[in-house]
Amino acid sequence: MATGGRVAPPPPWPVEARLAALLPDLLVFREPRGVEPELATAQGVLLGVHVTGFTALMDRFSLTRTAEHDVDRPAHIFSYYISDIVEHVLCFGGDILNITGNVLLALWTVEQNQLSDIITLVAKCSLEIQEKFGIYHTREGQDLQLKIGLSAGQISQVVVGDDQRQHLLVIGQDVDDVQLAQRLAQANEIVLSWNCWNLCEQYMFEVEIMREDEAVKLRDMRTIDPFDFDEHFDKCLDYLPHYRTSANKLPCPFYPSPKFRLMFPGGWKHFLFVCFVFLFSDTLRTALELDPDSALEKTLRKHIMKNLLKKIDEGQPMEYISELRTVTVVLVHLEFHETAWMLHFCHLIQEAALHISTVLETGGGQLIRLFMFEKGCMFFCGFGLPGDKKPDESAHALESSFSIFRFCWESLAEIKLVSIGITNGPVFCGMVGAVARHEYTVIGPKVSLVARMITAYPGLVSCDEVTYQRSMLPAYNFKKLPEKMMKNISNPGKMYEYLGHRRCVMFGKRDLARERNKNHPLLDREKELEDFRMAQQGCLHQMKGQAVLYEGGKGYGKSQLLAEINFLAQKDGHRVLPLKLKEADSTQCFYAIQTLMAIFFELDTCPAYDRQECLQKQLHGVVEEPLHCLFNDLFFVKFPLSFKVSHMDDLARQRKIKECFFQVLQEAVREMPLIFLLDEAQHLDAASWEFLGALLSRVPILMVMTLTPPFTLCGWAQHFLRSPQALLVPIAKLAVNSLMRMACWELRVVSIPRELQIYLLHRCLGNPLYCEVLCQDLLSKDILLFHAIQKEEEEENSKWETLSASAMKSTVYGVSPAGSEEDGELYVCTVKDGVSLDAVLLPPSLKEIAVNQLDQLSPEEQLLMKCAAVIGHSFHIDLLQHLLPGWDKHKLLRVLRALVDIHVLRWCNQGQERPAEPILVPSSIKMIEETKEEKKKSDAGYPLRLPEELSIPQTEVLEFGVPLLRAAAWELWPKAQQVALHLECACFLQNLACRCGSCHGGDFVPFHRFAISSTKSSRGTSRFCSYKSTGSVLTQVITDKLQLPCPQDNFQLQTEPSKSQEAFTSEHCRTEEEFLDQVNRRLAQTGKDGSATKSCHCEEILQSVLAPLTQHCLVIGENTCAFYYLLEAAAASLDLSGHGERALLSAQELTCLVCFNMGQITLAKKLARQALRLLKRNFPWTWFGALFQTFLEKYWHSYFPNQPLNSPSENEKNLAILQQQVHCVSLLWQLYNLEATASSRRFACLAALMQQNSAEEFAHGAQAVATYVALSQFFQNVGDREKWLHCQQMAIQKSSVCWFSREGLLAAAQLMQALAYTRLCLGHLEGSIQLGFQAHEICRHLRKPALENLVLSVLFRSAFLKKKFDLCVHVLESQWALISQGQDVLGLACFYSACLDLLLYGKGSLCRPFGECLHFIQHWERSCVLTAQNNVMLGVTSLAMWFAQDSQWDLFEHHFSKARQLVKRTDASLFGSHGFVRFLECHMLMLQKMPEGVFTHIPPETHSQTLTYFKEFFSRCATCPVYHPWVSELKASAMRCGKRESVSLTDITSPFDTCMTRIWVEGEFLKENDSFEENLGIQRFDRVAEAKENRDEEEIQECLC
Repeated sequence: MATGGRVAPPPPWPVEARLAALLPDLLVFREPRGVEPELATAQGVLLGVHVTGFTALMDRFSLTRTAEHDVDRPAHIFSYYISDIVEHVLCFGGDILNITGNVLLALWTVEQNQLSDIITLVAKCSLEIQEKFGIYHTREGQDLQLKIGLSAGQISQVVVGDDQRQHLLVIGQDVDDVQLAQRLAQANEIVLSWNCWNLCEQYMFEVEIMREDEAVKLRDMRTIDPFDFDEHFDKCLDYLPHYRTSANKLPCPFYPSPKFRLMFPGGWKHFLFVCFVFLFSDTLRTALELDPDSALEKTLRKHIMKNLLKKIDEGQPMEYISELRTVTVVLVHLEFHETAWMLHFCHLIQEAALHISTVLETGGGQLIRLFMFEKGCMFFCGFGLPGDKKPDESAHALESSFSIFRFCWESLAEIKLVSIGITNGPVFCGMVGAVARHEYTVIGPKVSLVARMITAYPGLVSCDEVTYQRSMLPAYNFKKLPEKMMKNISNPGKMYEYLGHRRCVMFGKRDLARERNKNHPLLDREKELEDFRMAQQGCLHQMKGQAVLYEGGKGYGKSQLLAEINFLAQKDGHRVLPLKLKEADSTQCFYAIQTLMAIFFELDTCPAYDRQECLQKQLHGVVEEPLHCLFNDLFFVKFPLSFKVSHMDDLARQRKIKECFFQVLQEAVREMPLIFLLDEAQHLDAASWEFLGALLSRVPILMVMTLTPPFTLCGWAQHFLRSPQALLVPIAKLAVNSLMRMACWELRVVSIPRELQIYLLHRCLGNPLYCEVLCQDLLSKDILLFHAIQKEEEEENSKWETLSASAMKSTVYGVSPAGSEEDGELYVCTVKDGVSLDAVLLPPSLKEIAVNQLDQLSPEEQLLMKCAAVIGHSFHIDLLQHLLPGWDKHKLLRVLRALVDIHVLRWCNQGQERPAEPILVPSSIKMIEETKEEKKKSDAGYPLRLPEELSIPQTEVLEFGVPLLRAAAWELWPKAQQVALHLECACFLQNLACRCGSCHGGDFVPFHRFAISSTKSSRGTSRFCSYKSTGSVLTQVITDKLQLPCPQDNFQLQTEPSKSQEAFTSEHCRTEEEFLDQVNRRLAQTGKDGSATKSCHCEEILQSVLAPLTQHCLVIGENTCAFYYLLEAAAASLDLSGHGERALLSAQELTCLVCFNMGQITLAKKLARQALRLLKRNFPWTWFGALFQTFLEKYWHSYFPNQPLNSPSENEKNLAILQQQVHCVSLLWQLYNLEATASSRRFACLAALMQQNSAEEFAHGAQAVATYVALSQFFQNVGDREKWLHCQQMAIQKSSVCWFSREGLLAAAQLMQALAYTRLCLGHLEGSIQLGFQAHEICRHLRKPALENLVLSVLFRSAFLKKKFDLCVHVLESQWALISQGQDVLGLACFYSACLDLLLYGKGSLCRPFGECLHFIQHWERSCVLTAQNNVMLGVTSLAMWFAQDSQWDLFEHHFSKARQLVKRTDASLFGSHGFVRFLECHMLMLQKMPEGVFTHIPPETHSQTLTYFKEFFSRCATCPVYHPWVSELKASAMRCGKRESVSLTDITSPFDTCMTRIWVEGEFLKENDSFEENLGIQRFDRVAEAKENRDEEEIQECLC
């Protein structure tokens, strides 16, 4: 794949600059002072900017939307808004300390004597910020406004942490003052702290004193005559050592000339702002231009999260780092006593930070940021951040939080209050700020909620309802909290206090995860059930314990399998003890056995006060009464302590308890077989494993368990699995058919559309749980439509909108109904209009699973997966490299190899056809981790790899081996970045969206760009204006690149013919022999140079360019471009399949062709007329209009031919419109030719005449040849011999220029197929076979399956009539290879009709068994696709002859009645004539058997009525004389029947051995060298043609003259 044009990316920043952009100058330029915590003080001015309304904006999104992509919009708004403020602060020399939540904190560090000047500078900065950015109007109706606070004085800086991770914290009174000033300020106000007011030049400001709060509200700066702010700004630059000045960085040719004053009325500061923002926005800070310093880099890296460091080291751009994902947010608030002095306060924070970091890393979380807030310190933490996603994330967050809570209360002195809030939900994780200074932060409604929870529930570990539910922890670990009002949070939901993990004070209860659903039978689990049956029989007959352990991934149906086993076991009279275990149960010693025995004794269902008595009854007679007290602690009873037990130590008591259990179970098994069902057995504790192992060897009990990987089993568990009585059974994924059946059950339908099948296959991976969740998600999103199919529709659909439902009704999926409604109606479902299933987001539960797997990959592998997900399910490595910044081919192939090795990706094999069903590789974390470990071991053994390992494979296309990962990776991108990347893909693919080189390039729809040039010129320049404000550098670079192709960009046709072309074109073919001679010479020359038959790559372009390009255009909102490339893709598909010509497909033509192929004839006619009307050519509706239009086409067209235009572009456009018209009228005569009425034939003849007149205007030889070939087929169908042969002769004469392009070669192949068809119809069978083989070779090389199928059909019929049955079988096998992978119902019908003929007359030759043929016909005979094709349907009436051979006369009668109705509606085509012959055979048999009275519904017919059918055959099928001798013999037999002469069944069903052999031999019908006139069939054809007097035929001749 060639690369598209791309703007060269800017050189990457050095690592030091990228680190410095994430940190304030206070850290970049500080001098390390020793062991943490480092405490330093300085004088400075603090600026706090609080964005109000942002929490309310987040709340609006949380109320109206639930998907993670909804978080992207407010995060994008905030980032875009805050970036301008950051750049403005940087232009004034400020140092951005942090951006926390919706608050920005900036610092100007100066000496104490410079504070007043800097306060003036900061005040001016604040006023301009309020003026420019004070209010931001959003589309959602929630305005964002600013509240600004200023303070000045002594600032304390403390660095806490260790050698691995450090955090900067700014503390002191002035920090509290700036926070107080922010709270006192109203929207669009600026408030100065009292200390700041005292230190500033008060005469320069207009203020309002807020005496009660000891603060000052700044209104404006006074205009003082001697004061010049430009000079003051220049003076302040000297106070800021790290500020970029004009002296050392930015020379200014204008300053201080008058011209400078005119251009920049704001002065020097205005000039700096303009230059910095628009020219040097990435170098506003000198910290970004420091020389490489390893010591500084090492220091800065300590302040960055480790996962972010990995991405920076990887060189990922800032835009690629941001993600949308579900995260568990933890906020820890430590409030200290005010008596704590500063250094001790710093040590407390240091100790807390170290412990929190340690606990979080153990649980899979990270400490994101520290900041001071309201006399306390906040620790902002997160679980499930990019690269950190782990299973049971919420449970780990709760346990870690409780551990932190307990430590802070118990170990930290001077702690006044500890409050911790935990929330779980979708958030934005990424960069916020400007290019020169940004921070990695987390934004989302759950972040705002957790901040409010700290205030609402102080002194507690509180969590929201989502965290409570997803933690899956026992309910007794929580306490529901009272609801409280929270500021700007309209619906916070239920809140819970987490009490910590407490040991269960009671045994569990009998339970299974799933209950058996009688309406949903178990699918694909016959082998697993058979394993259970074998173990059950072994346990009963051998009296030995047996264990069956089912191992499978989450959602593979293990719990449903246990439910089925539970049902079967109870049905067989077994006693079943079910138990579902949880992860927390593995920490409680002997918990599983304790619960199982409680269930056995039925203690789990009896009241507590009756428990002891119930247990005593169960133990009576089995266990000695003095030993009953052993069970006091296990079952919470109070038997008196016996003397015997009191002298036992703990170990002896445990042994005695186990012995008692063995004894009890042994006695129970003697009465009734016992089965233990343990779901999630990997959570069994070690003591329970030990007991079960001993039980297995001593008691004949059947144990059935399930295991979910990944798991780590203890030694006793491994010993259990190694037992010869234990069987480990892996559970495989569901087969595709079973998965589709399950989807139908979930949706309560009997059929689902193809697009939904692909959607489920790509996401389910054979996992039943995935299928269930996805179906429920689709139902909840209301994107499916349901249609009842109980009653057959009598009228054909007249609207395009209902066509998909009609197609579903005719192609019901082979499943039984899931749960039909009470009225017994059956339903099918379709997808709503305007809904793309590819854009439907994954359900949160499935996305969590996929993201968990993605985070197991390395950062470079994750980036590759995310970029590949944008391209699509399959992708080319060139396009992938185009999206990966800074990646060379060697690195790309290395990462791809690693992902292929762990089965996440796989290479597409271009040498083979893609399977119809994707190969779904089950994914699990264990698989990925184990494969990686093996990879590391192999790399360790072979540190130097051979260069051949990274060589480019034969194919450069890959596809996702785990498509679920593709959907999840795509959803991680923020919306703006998604659009930018899809736009980049579209621009790359746009240059490749044309025919391949062997097809001479150009549009798939000829002259397409000429037809749309006027549309393109009117599109304007507003295509991507909505994306220019996103701030994405990638988007701004390529925003104007995507556009429709211009007519001037048309591919260059070969204007000067080569010598070989001149040689061929100079030899115009006049006869069929000359054309065939030219074919042979051209094929011989092609064998030498192969120029015209070079391998075509248009199919790869369709799959890798056109189809993805359409999707990319839809995502970025370019509907015009999407529709253009959709038509190109449709034309490419039709061209490659052979179902359509290379003609310009308008929307109406495309829908018309779809309707035609689906059997919706009335709707297809309507759409074809509409298309012609749009092309300024009308087609009449009435018979009078048809007569008038026929007159105009016959006479007016001959006198006034179309004159060519002078302009070449106008000629091309006119030719494009002409092709559209030809295509429409061709469809019309095909549609009307399906009906046998005189009116329909009149319209069909008119359409053919219009096509013939249009064909004369074609200058392009290939298009003219294809048109005349189609017309010859029409005239043969209607029985007009003269025009049939004339059109073939015209095609032959225009075929001399068909050998220099693939299009011309295709037209020649079509002509050769037509000639083979003609020879077959006329009886030249050997010539037909020879031509068929030549045409087949060309079609096979051109990869035209539909045309190849037609050629094979002619070959079969010729070989069949020639009695070459081995060749027939070979041809049918080739046909099956073509049509078996697709859904060509019409092609399959022709195939099975040929198989039936071979079964009946082929002397034992067999291609497909009769049962398969019968099943196809029964399943599809009511399909509208087949019911519209009368000729094909009549051909499958060979079934009647088959049933007659078996004397099944009722079935014969049924199919013969259908044939009688169809025979009146057929034409003279080969299929129609063949079907007519089959009908006449059945009719003869019916006449013979009529006297025997075997028929009950067929009315008797007279001899004259029978002869009428023969007369009609010779009259209608005059252009198919190959069957005339056969029918003549049948007619003779009918006449003998009239004389009551007997005819055997064999004489009719085996004509090759009786009558037909005699006729063909006597007449020498098959002699190859016989002339056309001497043939017996042709002589009869001439006689019949002369005797035509049929009225309908006269009307046809009138139209065709």
